[in-house]
Formats: sequence, C-alpha cells, structure tokens
Amino acid sequence: MANITKELVLAALGKVQEPDLGQDLVTLNMIHNLEIEGDKVSFAIMLTTPACPFRAKIEREAKEAVLTVEGVKTVKVKMDSDVPNDGRMRGLVNMPIRNAIAIGSGKGGVGKSTVSVNVAVALAMAGARVGLLDADIYGPNTPTMLGVEKLPPPNGQKLVPAEAYGLKMISMGLLVKPGQPLIWRGPMLNSAIRQFLGDVEWGELDYLIVDLPPGTGDASLSLAQALPLSGAVVVTLPQLVSLEDASRGLNMFKTLEVPILGVVENMSYLEMPDGSHMDLFGSGGGEELAKATETAFLGGVPIDPNVRIGGDSGKPIVASHPDSAVAKALVEISQRIAAKVSVAAMGTNNALPINIVE
Repeated sequence: MANITKELVLAALGKVQEPDLGQDLVTLNMIHNLEIEGDKVSFAIMLTTPACPFRAKIEREAKEAVLTVEGVKTVKVKMDSDVPNDGRMRGLVNMPIRNAIAIGSGKGGVGKSTVSVNVAVALAMAGARVGLLDADIYGPNTPTMLGVEKLPPPNGQKLVPAEAYGLKMISMGLLVKPGQPLIWRGPMLNSAIRQFLGDVEWGELDYLIVDLPPGTGDASLSLAQALPLSGAVVVTLPQLVSLEDASRGLNMFKTLEVPILGVVENMSYLEMPDGSHMDLFGSGGGEELAKATETAFLGGVPIDPNVRIGGDSGKPIVASHPDSAVAKALVEISQRIAAKVSVAAMGTNNALPINIVE
C-alpha cells in the first residue's frame, strides 16, 4: 500500500488555483484540518467569502487533485469561509466590521435601495454575517422592503438593529412616525449617521452594506468621513441622463478616495413572452460607463414586476423568487462584490478577472 503523506497531498492541492485571488490554495493558506486515515483523506477549504462564485469549482478540482495521489481512494472536503478584514480602522463602531460597502447613485429612482437590499439578503443567504445601514435619511424605505415595522427594545444606551432574512438592519424609517417629513441640514445628517454607527449594537459583521441617499450631498460625504469604506458600488439605468448622474456619483467616491468596486445597471431590459428583450431605457449604458471610467461592470438586472411587488410586500426577490432571472443576476452581483472585496482585503494584485462559473 502506498504511503500517503501530508506533503504529497499538499503538493497536489498546490496545483489548484483560487481564480479570483490568482494563487493556489496552499499558498493562500486555505487548507485546514488535513487528516489521513489509510486511503482516506479529509480537509477543509477556507474560502475568503461564503458567497464565493467558484465554490463548486474549487471543491471539485481539489477532490480531483487529491485523487491523483497514489493510494488515495476517498476524499472528503468541508467547504468553509473566513471573510478577511480590509484593515481599515472604524473607531465609531465598537465591534469589528470587516468590510463596509456603500451602494449609491447620482440620482433617485434607479433602484439603488432594491439593489442594496437584495445584495445584502443574498450575502446573508450565502452564510455571511451582514448588516444593512439605511443611510437614505430623506427616503428611508428599506424597512418596507424587508417587512420590518419596528426595532427591538434598546440594550441600555445602544440601539438593537432589526433582523430580517438573516441580516441586521437599521433605518431612520424605524425611528420616526410614518409619513413624517425629514427636513435636516448637514450637521443633523452627520450626527444621525454617526449615531447609526456608534450607538447601534451591530455585533461582528463580515459585510456592512450602506444604502446611500441619491446624489452627491451631505449624507454621502458624512458617511465617507465617519466610516472608512472598503469600496463603493454605483447603480445606474441604461439611459444617457442616468449615466451622466451616475458618473457624478462615481467621481464623488473617487474624490473622497473611496475605491470603486464597480457599476450595476438596473432595469437593463424587459424579457418578452417570446424570449426576446425589449430595451425600455436603452442598452449597454452601464458597461459603457464602467469602460469609460475604467471600473468593473458588475452586471445588469432585468425588469421584473415581482421586484416591485416584493419591495412593497417586504419580500426581496432573491428570497421570494430565487430562480427568476432578476434574482440570479442580483446573486451574481453580490458574489462579484464579495469577490472584489476579498481580493482587495488580501492585497493580491495579480487577481484574475472575476467571472461567474455555472
């Protein structure tokens, strides 16, 4: 019987690449708890995000690699994850938030909150610890989208975030009476956003998704100053006017020295009964904006009435219609965002382009 050693197994696994990070699993220290019993080999692969788009591919290739070792008959792989911290100090928050991601737009009405809510829910469904901060002070609608009506009782001096679909959420919409207008100047906005960070018991989070108000005003500036961001995502529509506004939003983040994770094009097309696509708002604008600004295009989201129905009824489409084209697009976008954040946090400069593998 062949003598199976850990060195031989690790040598085989050293040929398996993590596509986003561009290095092998052994170099990246992703192999844990390697055990050998006779002709059986077991180990865990520690991914950098539970939303890894290459999860199945990595598991399959790791098994195949170890089975090439002489004498190995059985391979058992446990897939796990440990989201890396981006290394930024977030002094206002007393519990670790490993990565903070702002989702913004240059104008209202592009579905920024819909993207924020569904990306947060998709990451939570994948197994990540996720918080959603609704920083859209003037139009706080994430409580409606998540079906949340009130906050839990406070814990001493700390607000306790609401929980829905596996994520934690805080919103001004839960702190004011329904329909009450919020007429706030800059200093009041700054104070509110700082309270959402410092006076909320978030716990440890892998990702804090921040739904910004539209435009390039005080709230966005206050947040970027109060909370060091891992990166920002800009949501746009395909039409020219929306692209011009989105470009302003994107340049705002660059001015604030916030890394741009990429562009999302919402309402890309309407799928007709015969399978053809109708471009209600033009086509390809999001990709053009990404190319012109040398940022990543994270994906397009088609039009679906169930998005509006789910938003009004507190049922995000990634949870209510997971097999729909819209849900699949939003899940893939969440995976791309998570992958780009991991690449940045790992400090890997030779990462390969991010592509979703079926």
